[in-house]
Amino acid sequence: MGWLKWKGIPSLLFFLFLLGVWQIVITAAQVPLWLLPAPTQIVNALWETRQLIWMHTLTTLVETTVGFTLAVVLSLITAGAMILSPWIKRLLYPFLIISQTVPLIAIAPLLILWLGYGLLPKIMIVIIVCYFPVTISLIEGLELTDIDLLNLLRSMGASRWQMFYMVRWPHALPSFFAGLKIAATYSVMGAVIAEWLGSSSGLGVYLTRSSHSFLTDRVFAAIFTITALSFLYYALITILARLALPWIHSKNQDTIE
Repeated sequence: MGWLKWKGIPSLLFFLFLLGVWQIVITAAQVPLWLLPAPTQIVNALWETRQLIWMHTLTTLVETTVGFTLAVVLSLITAGAMILSPWIKRLLYPFLIISQTVPLIAIAPLLILWLGYGLLPKIMIVIIVCYFPVTISLIEGLELTDIDLLNLLRSMGASRWQMFYMVRWPHALPSFFAGLKIAATYSVMGAVIAEWLGSSSGLGVYLTRSSHSFLTDRVFAAIFTITALSFLYYALITILARLALPWIHSKNQDTIE
């Protein structure tokens, strides 16, 4: 009965229905390939260019994984420092907000100009994109800790660090994983945008070259690959969240039942 409770089944069936309608309309109206390809033509493009797409995917995968990981590490350090020291929070928090007011499209060319056309500027852009949602979510989660529990530990002589890892950190995990899910999907987008502005490989490069050549089926194949990569990261974070927070998943299941 487990598969009957899988919440993704309705979405999958609806997605297949949309693909069927798309295929029928394109075939009946005889829409040109360069204007809008049918799903079967997109699948054919994926298969014919699978090696080329895989090569570009590996580049984007490296940029995204490294950038996302470094962003999470920086977020953990920053959020922890802000919670343990209110002075540091007053100093750094405004800069977190300011960092999101500068358009990414304006920062990316500068990073490429300063750091070249290699992987480093793309990784830096991914870090910038992922850092804010993870940090803010973690800070909010750490600040929502039960005050009574903190007072209890304080009355027992616990240090700030002990209160942090015994109470604040476990309570902040749901918010932390929520921020990770947002950042995981943003990370692929950030890498692709960076590749648009200057790179020799990557899904962003493949997408741009296909678009300039009016190979619309390959454009959709690249979009499908980018979307699948984003879903992959999201799924991995979801699995990690269930492993780290089994009590929340169990509580949700009991509520549904």
